[in-house]
Amino acid sequence: MLKNFCITAVLLFVFASCSQPAGEGGKATTDTTASARDEHTLSNADSVKMQHLDLDIKVDFGTKTISGSAAWAIDNRGKVKTLHLDTYDLTIDSVFVDGKKVVHTLDSMIQFLGSRLNIPIQDNSKEVVIWYKTGKNARALQWLEPHQTGGKKYPFLYTQSESIYARSWIPCADGPGIRYTYTAKVAVPKDAMALMSAENPQQLNDSGIYHFKMDIPVPAYLMALAVGDIRFRSIDSRTGVYAEPTMIDKARYEFADVGKMVATAENLYGPYRWGRYDVIVLPPGFPIGGMENPRLTFATPTIIAGDRSLVDLVAHELAHSWSGNLVTNATWNDFWLNEGFTNYFERRITEAMLGKSFSDMSWELGYQTLVANVAELGKDSKDTWLKLDLKGRDPDDGLTDIPYEKGSHFLKLIENTVGRQKFDAFLRKYFDEHAFKTITTEQFLSYMDANLLHGDSTLYNQINVKAWVYGPGIPPNYPRSNPERFKAADSIAAIYGHGIYGKDIETRNWSTFEWLEFLHKMPDNISIDMVKKLDEDFRFSSSGNSEILFAWFVVALKCKDDYMPAMTAMEGFLSTVGRRKFIEPLYTALMKRNPALAKEWYKKYRSNYHPLAQESLDKITAGQKLS
Repeated sequence: MLKNFCITAVLLFVFASCSQPAGEGGKATTDTTASARDEHTLSNADSVKMQHLDLDIKVDFGTKTISGSAAWAIDNRGKVKTLHLDTYDLTIDSVFVDGKKVVHTLDSMIQFLGSRLNIPIQDNSKEVVIWYKTGKNARALQWLEPHQTGGKKYPFLYTQSESIYARSWIPCADGPGIRYTYTAKVAVPKDAMALMSAENPQQLNDSGIYHFKMDIPVPAYLMALAVGDIRFRSIDSRTGVYAEPTMIDKARYEFADVGKMVATAENLYGPYRWGRYDVIVLPPGFPIGGMENPRLTFATPTIIAGDRSLVDLVAHELAHSWSGNLVTNATWNDFWLNEGFTNYFERRITEAMLGKSFSDMSWELGYQTLVANVAELGKDSKDTWLKLDLKGRDPDDGLTDIPYEKGSHFLKLIENTVGRQKFDAFLRKYFDEHAFKTITTEQFLSYMDANLLHGDSTLYNQINVKAWVYGPGIPPNYPRSNPERFKAADSIAAIYGHGIYGKDIETRNWSTFEWLEFLHKMPDNISIDMVKKLDEDFRFSSSGNSEILFAWFVVALKCKDDYMPAMTAMEGFLSTVGRRKFIEPLYTALMKRNPALAKEWYKKYRSNYHPLAQESLDKITAGQKLS
């Protein structure tokens, strides 16, 4: 998932103690045989293997519900008497075990986790069928009215199952370390197309019935569904793009190089093992940058800039096809094994395609984000460790920039220490040997010690593994990039900072990253005259690039006086964009500046935002600090 607080944390300035103690010589003691306990599933999938899901559901836009059956093929290898599954605000109509109706129970709701479903089973039970429907508080689902879509004619539904939201639309064992195959039959309105994280149709059919198959085991957080007025365009023989009709041509143009991106990734770390790689551009309310659902990346429309300047997001989600989807963190405490590896891989893909000068800028912006996030959380906070302990907490508390940026910089340090050629060979072997498996932090460190460091204590201490994984803040041996391409942006920003302006400055070939660096360097006490001059010279308020536009709004909000062209553009932005990376810091800044205006805008546009974004924004606009 591209949460990507990069830029957000820089502009606006949560992983407790590790589960393994430090051993002799500073190395973390590891147990590569013991299974990790997942504190965020109420299921007993450690005793009952969830082998296959056969889903048969109907999507009803009138009642805003998903209803039907989830048939689970199971192996009761633990010979337990009860199967426990995760649910959240589901109504369970009936349950059948091997064709016979049984009496089930549903426990009381537990904060964050939902309600445990208890089903009596026998030692030799093979199939459990659950008839159910979703509730009004299904945290994974966003139901869009026609006016909230691009085309304004048809409703739209999409899911967001990470981290533990699959349980709000499917009764399941909802943990990243629990993998299963699935098939699905989905009934939708006849004017809508359905897509899943599976083998997908490319054309609307006449029946409104769609069939799906995922023959590779995946965890519940990678279950995904989108339903709406959707079209498809091919990019090459194994890649393509889906979007609403009003967006499809723009999306096809923007993603023209996705096929080359897949080939570039394969050249780095081995074959793409998922068949097709397609992207769907969702309506504006999608709360994150992208979600790496297998075979079908879900993407925000905010990356459609018209000049292919923001498609590094696709590189991130594609990289998840190796780190995260192929090799999965066993629990949410090991989240950095997902996002840290993916951030590193993303930058290697963009370096291979766009050059080192481009990736150096990404590394530097990422470092700035890491510094800002550590400052926000506290340099001694255990929330800045890579290895988490999220027991008793919402796993989304771990979705800070730390696993992304501290994790990727840790890998960059290892690369610098052992050499790129050796590190690349190690990573390719790691992906091959752990394909379609899960792994803990301790298992990874043990594997790295055996296959890369070979027990060399000098290398281990040079990298300072313990400090990076089981320590707070940023260790002193962090790798730092010094992008040549930022020098011009920094010098021009300094000129403007001194009140010296000029239209003859050469910026025609600047990338998004250079513009962001330039805007980051604007002074906190910026004057209204300077804001006006910046907009006059560079037309920021009318930019079609969401990253630049957001950074510009933050600059404008630093000014004591309202600059009305920026404020007007900001309201238009907040009325259509639901990406939390943008809207949460803007509402936070607005609440400090003009609470009445912030609340007025939020009341007007709240229905456009995903339920997860609404939860956060409700707290922000109530004047509470977002945890």
